[in-house]
Amino acid sequence: MKQILKTGIILFLICAVSAGLCGVINSITAPIIEENLIRERNAALSVVALDYQVGNEIPLDDGRANIAYTMQDNGEDVGYIFELTGSGYGGQLTIIASYLNSGELVSAKLTANSETPGLGKEAENDWYMDMFKGLGGSSPLPATTADLSSEDAAVVSGASVTFGGVAAALRNGSELAKSLGGGV
Repeated sequence: MKQILKTGIILFLICAVSAGLCGVINSITAPIIEENLIRERNAALSVVALDYQVGNEIPLDDGRANIAYTMQDNGEDVGYIFELTGSGYGGQLTIIASYLNSGELVSAKLTANSETPGLGKEAENDWYMDMFKGLGGSSPLPATTADLSSEDAAVVSGASVTFGGVAAALRNGSELAKSLGGGV
C-alpha cells in the first residue's frame, strides 16, 4: 500500500511540474506567436494590395470575412481587403484577398492551410490564385473545375476539394465587396 501511495505521489508531482512548465512556456511564447501572426497578416495585406494602399480596418458582422480593410488609391476607397476562410481537404483555409468595389478580385494569397503536399498545397503558389484574378466583377468567379479552362482544370485535378474551398471563399469575398460597394 505504501509503495502504491509513494508511486502515486511521485506521478502527481511529475504531472504538476510538467503542467506548470507548460503554463510558463505558453505565457512566454503566446505573445511572440501573436506578434508573428500579426506580422504575417500585415505582410499578406501588403502583397495583395499590389499598387493600392491598405486603409482602415472596418467592422463586419455578417460572417463572410474575419477581418476587413479598405483598399485605397490616393486616399480614395476603391475596394476592400478581406481575411476569408474556406474548407479544404485538410481542414480550414485562410485566404487574404483584395477586391475592387465591383467585386473584381485584384489579388489573393493562401496564408494558412493543412492541405496535402503536392496537391492542395499548390494553392499557396501565386500562379494558382492567378486563375481567379480579374474575375468576380462582371465575370463570375469559377464555382467548380468545370468552370475552368481545360489547362487550369488539369492543373487542379486531384485537389478539387481544395479548389472548391478556395473558390467558395473568394466568391464570398466578391459578394461582400459588391454589397459594401464603396459605402464604408
